[in-house]
Amino acid sequence: MKVRHFDWAEELECAVTVCDSDGVVVYRNSKSAKTFEKYGELLGKNLRECHGEKSWEMIQRMLASGESNSYTIQKDGIKKLIHQTPWRVGGKIKGLVEFSIVLPPELPHFIR
Repeated sequence: MKVRHFDWAEELECAVTVCDSDGVVVYRNSKSAKTFEKYGELLGKNLRECHGEKSWEMIQRMLASGESNSYTIQKDGIKKLIHQTPWRVGGKIKGLVEFSIVLPPELPHFIR
């Protein structure tokens, strides 16, 4: 499946990776390609190949239920927000989008 509707993501300041409803990577922006370059070319590959059992179960759950998953990680001193959420067409889940956003060392928090 060739995806053209994610062109908006190419110049975002975060990594954007998109899979279809089978978990096959159908799009990734250049920031995602750089972030995951050690895994080689991921387009056309199933996420199951690069995730453990627990992570794969979460991916399947999100695809089935439509729920999102968010968490933060820190690696090599860089903190990131990871947000994974289904994308839909006509209300039907077509896959998942993962946003990987580098967070500043001091992140303001406002209560409004």
